[in-house]
Amino acid sequence: MEYEKIGVKSKWEGKLNLGAKIIRVGGVEKIFKHNFSIREGEKLSKASQSYLSTIAGPIAGLLFISTYKVAFRSERSIKLSSPNGQAVRIHYKVSIPLIKIKRANGSRYFQTTSPQKYIEIVTVDNFDFWFMGFLNYRGTFKYLQQALSQAQ
Repeated sequence: MEYEKIGVKSKWEGKLNLGAKIIRVGGVEKIFKHNFSIREGEKLSKASQSYLSTIAGPIAGLLFISTYKVAFRSERSIKLSSPNGQAVRIHYKVSIPLIKIKRANGSRYFQTTSPQKYIEIVTVDNFDFWFMGFLNYRGTFKYLQQALSQAQ
């Protein structure tokens, strides 16, 4: 994956910048609670820096695994056009209730010549979400599997 194309000098520099931002805000739990609606009794199990694969390219951000959902929030805001033609900046967010996840697959390769560990999440309505670029792939995948087994 070529990180220079998305404005990040290197994978590690981007992760360090995001880590510094997390510390300034007060931690990943604060970011999670501020950006997503939380159900009573819902607990954050794991937060991982990752990239969400989109047709426009990978988007850096945080992947959250809670006792109720898997959620993603982009590190940077993206620029979109509003219906009246104005440019607006928003953070890219995804929220998938665990009970709506049909399966989660892990693999080592993702359409590149170099090894890239990724997690594919498939919803019950057959939408695919691809996450990659983890510092701790095994730990994240393990937490996801545990959350899914407890949600059944």
